[in-house]
Amino acid sequence: MSMRCNAKLVRPALALAGFVAASPAWAQAAAAAPTHIDSGDTAWMLTATAFVLLMTIPGLALFYGGMVRAKNLLSVLMQCFAITALVTVLWLLYGFSLAFSTEGMQAGVTNLHSFIGGLDRVLLAGLKPDSRYQTVPESVFVMFQLTFAIITPALIIGAFAERMKFSALLWFSGLWLTIVYLPVAHMVWSGPGSFLGDLGVLDFAGGTVVHINAGIAGLIACLVIGKRRGYPNVPMPPHNLGYTVVGASLLWLGWFGFNAGSAVAANGSAGMAMLVTQIATAAAALGWLAAEWIVHGRPSVLGIVSGAVAGLVAVTPAAGTAGPGGALVLGLIAGVICFFSATRLKHKLGYDDSLDVFGVHAIAGIVGALLTGPLASPRLGGFGTVESLWGQLWIQTKGVGFTVIWSAVLSLVILKLIDWTLGLRVDDEQEMIGLDIALHEEKAYNLS
Repeated sequence: MSMRCNAKLVRPALALAGFVAASPAWAQAAAAAPTHIDSGDTAWMLTATAFVLLMTIPGLALFYGGMVRAKNLLSVLMQCFAITALVTVLWLLYGFSLAFSTEGMQAGVTNLHSFIGGLDRVLLAGLKPDSRYQTVPESVFVMFQLTFAIITPALIIGAFAERMKFSALLWFSGLWLTIVYLPVAHMVWSGPGSFLGDLGVLDFAGGTVVHINAGIAGLIACLVIGKRRGYPNVPMPPHNLGYTVVGASLLWLGWFGFNAGSAVAANGSAGMAMLVTQIATAAAALGWLAAEWIVHGRPSVLGIVSGAVAGLVAVTPAAGTAGPGGALVLGLIAGVICFFSATRLKHKLGYDDSLDVFGVHAIAGIVGALLTGPLASPRLGGFGTVESLWGQLWIQTKGVGFTVIWSAVLSLVILKLIDWTLGLRVDDEQEMIGLDIALHEEKAYNLS
């Protein structure tokens, strides 16, 4: 009798357990709270992390290096390499803690820690081989986010290429990382209780955190430091477009780690992020090429690679929620708009953004961030949970506006402080000789 009663109780319990296990809500809760390190996710994230580091050295270094004059090639390579080393050490000392510490944070509550992390993870305190972030070792997540922190200040150097002191560059990069980048990363990505995260801003892989942030800083930097000697009357063509094409190709490859890696798993989200990244990049390259062909009567190599970068930037915030069709439209829009912002707008306003950091990264970042909301809607082929297209567009607009003001004001303060103390710019003779010889006593090419 007892066994029959137990059987009667067990069968409904098993049925209920089966129903709960099949419930999407239960599955989502389980996915949101993983309990183990997954070897497949870990292997992908190790690969993605290496890809993102590849974006800076050698990708960005070659992309920028080919566009400057030969006498300044080594200076650009040196700046990218030095920023990689400097940011790595600062990330260990306090960077990760200020960006990703959740100490004092609470969903829906705005306090100091909504804007900046605590100091409980200084020197990576508490990090062990078996520490876990979702389904990957925390050490891998720390390293993955470090590569984002490296490339963001490195992007800015293109705006003032060929004219900033190396000492000023190091101070600017360290201060900018600390005062500008780390708080924005925390406000967007640190989880419940973060200022922009609680606001509902969507930024899958860094449209606001990386590209708008760096692009606006680049504009302020080139305005504060002033134009290159002879600009715009003296021709300053790229000295080696071959380097630039190789660099752009490495950026395209590395961006799969940037976007697909932001899923922090080897899953369908990563796969879709990779696909939409490819589509948007190709569409933007063709969009820029077509606009240039129509306006100037011929397509250029520099144009098509610049368009590709614009597409990579634009799809970055949307990579986790946009569908293939949305990525195609987004890429075409970004390619055409950035062609005009990097050519007509720059010449009309007269600022000397040497390598179009503002014209490509800020503008494409803004376009991508704004359209991320609408393109996330299932009604437009997206995979997000956006219910109101206009409501999410307004949220994205507030996120963009906040980031623009934050980066512009604090970048200006940092640049002015350095200019009043160390001085930002090399003297006229050093600029004429070239930074390779003037600052490093080395030449990129010794042909004798």
